[in-house]
Amino acid sequence: MEKEIEIRNDEQKMQFEYSENGEVARLEYRFYKKNIAMMHTVVPETMKGKGIASALAAKAFEYAKGKKKLVMVYCPFVAAYVKRHPELREQIDKEYHQNM
Repeated sequence: MEKEIEIRNDEQKMQFEYSENGEVARLEYRFYKKNIAMMHTVVPETMKGKGIASALAAKAFEYAKGKKKLVMVYCPFVAAYVKRHPELREQIDKEYHQNM
């Protein structure tokens, strides 16, 4: 059985994080106007292929929904994640992302 990927939100650094063996994967966000902007995802080589970036994105969308904020996508990984999860399109700010 795979262990659950436990993501935490470091609100001071404005990033969702996952730590493993002293390394940190992160999805950086910023609050912009009335929205939340997903800026950048970084996953160390040792963590690639384990679904960590997807877990970070899932947590970010869950957080945005809880805060009742629309999402602006600047991160290419998050854009690809939304394409794989069309149910998230309702959370995208259409003013900035007409093609999602």
